[in-house]
Amino acid sequence: MRYALQKLLTMMITIVAVSFFVFLSFHLIAGDPATKLLGTEATPERLAALRAEMGLDAPFLLRYGKWLTSFISGDMGTSYSYNMPVRTMVLDKIPITLMMALMAFMMIIVIAIPLGIYTAKKVDRPVDRFVMAVSQIFMAVPPFFAGILLTLIFGLIFKWFMPGGYVSYQTDVGQFIAYLFFPALALAIPKAAMATKLLRSSVLSEARLDYVRTAYSKGNSTNHVLYRHVLKNAMIPLVTFLGMALAEMIAGSIIIEQVFLIPGLGRILLSSIGNRDYPVVMAIIVLVAFMVLLVNIIVDIIYGLIDPRIT
Repeated sequence: MRYALQKLLTMMITIVAVSFFVFLSFHLIAGDPATKLLGTEATPERLAALRAEMGLDAPFLLRYGKWLTSFISGDMGTSYSYNMPVRTMVLDKIPITLMMALMAFMMIIVIAIPLGIYTAKKVDRPVDRFVMAVSQIFMAVPPFFAGILLTLIFGLIFKWFMPGGYVSYQTDVGQFIAYLFFPALALAIPKAAMATKLLRSSVLSEARLDYVRTAYSKGNSTNHVLYRHVLKNAMIPLVTFLGMALAEMIAGSIIIEQVFLIPGLGRILLSSIGNRDYPVVMAIIVLVAFMVLLVNIIVDIIYGLIDPRIT
């Protein structure tokens, strides 16, 4: 209970700190929403009137306090650029970004765990050297470049999907998931390569410890020792990595959404930053920060399930 309260307090403080610094950044950088909205029609009189109407002429701390109070109560404000509730905009895009990140996460697990275990069992054999060489190459491939290659090969050459032919989950769930397969794969490729190498190294490191020799001395088979003893301890570093990878994929899907023309949180975030539409930017960044912190808490819980000695 005490641990849960500490984590909750840390999460709240972190989110408030993130929101404050983002709000401060919008206050310090040149330009404001009023200037962006009026464009070439901006005059000092019209700018002053619009700023007063939007509340931009109020002191910084007062504006931030008003935004924070509204956000806590569930009111994310109204978008200056789209003239619609931010809550509606963001909640409509969250499933897209989350689904892509979760699909990429599942791909990492499906690829990395079997390969990591297999290469550890075949250490220094040709198949191990081949997988490690390929992993080393994939680790160096940025997700956006992997996305471009996948679009070129599977979209333009093999025509397995239509680049830019995104289908909303509200229209057809099956086509929505099918279109997200390659964006998720682009996110997963470098992380899967890292996870494979990490699990292999962790298994080999655990296999050298005394408790493994003791398990063998009792007549246990290689697979029994591997899956009942070694793998449980070897998974702890991998769980840490997977938690960080999921958090990073949720926060870092912006570029992939641009490559595959996916209308997720990333696209409206970039356009809103350019338009100085801070209610939208604040809502997205705070929600992403919340999801990242939530992933970290889940990872801590999984630690205890894997190894009861960890409290």
